[in-house]
Amino acid sequence: MNDRLPHEKGFHISWDQIHRDSRALAWRLDKQGPDGGQWRAVVAITRGGLAPAMIIARELDIRVVDTISVKSYDNQTQAEAIVLKAPQAEIMGDDGEGILVIDDLVDTGKTLELVRKLFPKAHFATVYAKPMGRDMVDSFITEVSQDTWIFFPWDMALQYVEPYRGR
Repeated sequence: MNDRLPHEKGFHISWDQIHRDSRALAWRLDKQGPDGGQWRAVVAITRGGLAPAMIIARELDIRVVDTISVKSYDNQTQAEAIVLKAPQAEIMGDDGEGILVIDDLVDTGKTLELVRKLFPKAHFATVYAKPMGRDMVDSFITEVSQDTWIFFPWDMALQYVEPYRGR
């Protein structure tokens, strides 16, 4: 049994690092879309996928950007994944073909499994991947161990800070 708290094996990501890694993911995805290499749209899984999706959409000159809101964490506790807000049906089509679905991290894969069931032909890309969820993602940049907690810059100050609205 591991009595380690999540922050004790932490991987701290700066704004510069998420920007560099998101650009690297964009370069990996460039000219890989099904329509002559082009992607029809980017769909960010909120909230973590928003910053990487913005960077990827800019780098690949994709103007159609939407979101899917999936809740699978309550602070640092993983829960059942549920869709709170779906992307526009006209953008996604029947199966998501030609769409880049972007998230910051695949952990256990539960979030991507849920979204993949909805849009099985979309291309799923994350900046970071853990082994349990790696099979759910088509493209990623950096793999970290399953027991590593990633601290993203939007969660951090000099120390972890609860969101303004609290719990």
